[in-house]
Amino acid sequence: MRLLMKLLSPLVFWVGYGLFRSPLLRRSRSRHNWAMKVLRFAADNGHRRALSVYGHLLHFRGEGVANRIQGAIYLQRAAEMGDSKALYQMGRIHENGYEHHFPVDPAKALEAYRQAAELGHPLAIRRMEQLDESGEFDSEQTH
Repeated sequence: MRLLMKLLSPLVFWVGYGLFRSPLLRRSRSRHNWAMKVLRFAADNGHRRALSVYGHLLHFRGEGVANRIQGAIYLQRAAEMGDSKALYQMGRIHENGYEHHFPVDPAKALEAYRQAAELGHPLAIRRMEQLDESGEFDSEQTH
C-alpha cells in the first residue's frame, strides 16, 4: 500500500497544485483546505516538489509558530532531496535562524546557498555574490 501511495504522489501533487493555483473559487476556504490536504499527502509520501511547495506555504503563510516550524522541516526534507528552491530557503532560515528549532548557523546557510547556486537558483547565486563581496561569512566563521 505504501508503494502505491508513493507512486501516486506525483499525480496527486499536480492535482493539488493545479487546484491551489486555479482561479476557480479563489477565495474558497474549503478549496484551500482541500488543496493543502492533497499537497500534504504528496509531501508525506516523499514527492520532492510537494515537500518544497507545501513547506514553503506552511513556513511563509502558515498560522502560528508550530506550522511555520513544520514548514521549515518540510523544506529541509526537500532540500536534502536536492530541490533548489528549498535549498535557497534553508539558506535563509539558517542565516537568520527561526525559533529554537533552527538556530543561526552560517556554515549551514553557506552550504545551502552554494548547493542552490550550483543548481542555478538565481537568488542563491546573487546571495553568494553578496556574501563573497561583503566577506560576511568568511572561512573562519563557517568552519
